[in-house]
Amino acid sequence: MRSMRFVPLLLLAAPLVGQQQAPQVSLGAFIDSYYAWDTGQPLSFDRAFTTQAVRHNEFNINLAHIEATVASERVRGRLALQAGTSVQANYAGEPTIGSNSGPSLARHIQEAVAGVRVAPALWVDAGIYFSHIGQESWISRDNPTYTRSFTADYTPYYSTGVKATWAASSKVTAQLHLINGWQNISENNSGKAVGARIDWAVGPKFSLGWASYLGSEPPDGATRNFQQLMATWRPDSGLTIWATADAGWQRLNGGRRATWGSVTIIGEARLSATSALALRVERYLDRDGVLIPVAVAGGFDVTSASAGLNVRLPEGVQWRTEGRWYRSGGAIWPDGAATSRNSAALVTSLSLTLRDHPSGQ
Repeated sequence: MRSMRFVPLLLLAAPLVGQQQAPQVSLGAFIDSYYAWDTGQPLSFDRAFTTQAVRHNEFNINLAHIEATVASERVRGRLALQAGTSVQANYAGEPTIGSNSGPSLARHIQEAVAGVRVAPALWVDAGIYFSHIGQESWISRDNPTYTRSFTADYTPYYSTGVKATWAASSKVTAQLHLINGWQNISENNSGKAVGARIDWAVGPKFSLGWASYLGSEPPDGATRNFQQLMATWRPDSGLTIWATADAGWQRLNGGRRATWGSVTIIGEARLSATSALALRVERYLDRDGVLIPVAVAGGFDVTSASAGLNVRLPEGVQWRTEGRWYRSGGAIWPDGAATSRNSAALVTSLSLTLRDHPSGQ
């Protein structure tokens, strides 16, 4: 979409911005340290098929970021810079085409987004921002499980482009995105992708969501179509259940149609004011290796389950411990110098969130 198309929106926004009160500026930081033990004891110390708690038998930083946010009735924005092993793992696929692209700089930008309200119920934001796909956050603090499901790790955590967010009613919110592609800051082809999301608060205890993606992907420019359904159920104040189901398809070289999909269910039960038990089961299937290529017959076909204990203190400290088990159709998990159909991991994390009080600027 040519930039000139946004001129009417900016002209409409100008008088609104002029009427706003001084925006509130907040500063913050997050530090997530961890130790993980993988039963396969990979020789490289890199745990397979994950971005979170990615190093075996090593104390390290999963994610650390500093942030500044701006919020008012008419404008909003966030700048967050980051580092950590999850950052190295997640941004390794950033395209390097030309001399001014690639992960060396891009991976340190968690978000750099500016937004303006162009109508009472309509915001337009542009920049690098968190993806519209999925229920699990890039930031571990905001998730019931410490490690991420395959559903989260193999859908975009971030996007680069422009989005419109419309609060259609007190119960329905819709988003429309024009972005570079499937989780990339630098471009890898001449096309752009579109995304959409709708969230519906059906009632006080139940909500539904739908997210989609349509774009041209390398290596052959095939169209990738992805659809996701999400549900959240809170039967009482101490229990929350999240469910996600998704499916994707695109043409491979030679015209063959490839598909993949997953189902994830996560439950969190409050044990006390500061502690909770989190359980997860999931199934991920990518037989054609579109997102997760593996060198075994039947492709990536994995069932996983996890259980974790979360302790959240009011001071912003979290201590989390999680055990996770994996079973695959073929021998894909590192097992020393060999491979196995089974794997397991134990992870513990101590994190700290720092926030100041908003101040007018």
